[in-house]
Amino acid sequence: MTIFRSALFMLWFALVTAIIAIVCLPALVLSRRASAWVGRQWSAATLFGLKLCAGLDYEVRGVLPKGAVLVASKHMSMWDTLALYLLLKDPAIVLKRELLRVPFYGWYLKGAGSIAIDRQAGAGALRRMSHAAEKVMRQGRPVLIFPEGTRKKPEAAPDYKPGVAGLYGQMGVSCIPVALNSGLFWTGPGGFLKKRGRIVVEFLPAIPAGLKRAEFMAVLKGRIEDATRKLLIEGRTLLNAQNA
Repeated sequence: MTIFRSALFMLWFALVTAIIAIVCLPALVLSRRASAWVGRQWSAATLFGLKLCAGLDYEVRGVLPKGAVLVASKHMSMWDTLALYLLLKDPAIVLKRELLRVPFYGWYLKGAGSIAIDRQAGAGALRRMSHAAEKVMRQGRPVLIFPEGTRKKPEAAPDYKPGVAGLYGQMGVSCIPVALNSGLFWTGPGGFLKKRGRIVVEFLPAIPAGLKRAEFMAVLKGRIEDATRKLLIEGRTLLNAQNA
């Protein structure tokens, strides 16, 4: 049944993506807000289809951040990007520059004001990322970054990159850590399998501005990994109970 539900969702996802991407093309020549609106509709439609077709819902814990703040989240699946883009108020997502080259998807990412980085550019990439993030925060919007730089399987060892510390230090703002357990439910080769259940995403207490680099990284990693570990235990318990 999991394979059937997953295939049904993929059909929904393909249809919704094609329809929204084509019908909303004029938004790309309008304004950033128009492209961001399209992104929110696509995310909402995808999550609705995930619940309808695959029986996979989600729960939000903690206090949703508001305004100009840095949000640093664990990253296990595509679900994270969809849900956080919908939950946060008009965020700018820090992402790999290569994603902007993907037809339709990349066009809307660029139009919505995402912050693209070139991993090969070294210190120059951090400066450009910081300048772009400062512009976003002057607009009163949050910046969303995945500190490990890529999706990680639930059992994978953490690998936090220095970019998040650079943003935190240069912008002088608080940072909201985010833990989740989506990798237990959005899984399989290419992320095809969608297991029935409930993903939990948890917004953790803010890390105040002003910590030194090493201290900030230790606190960020500790909070995210500790909370994620608990959510993974909770998620596995739910899955085991369903399979019993």
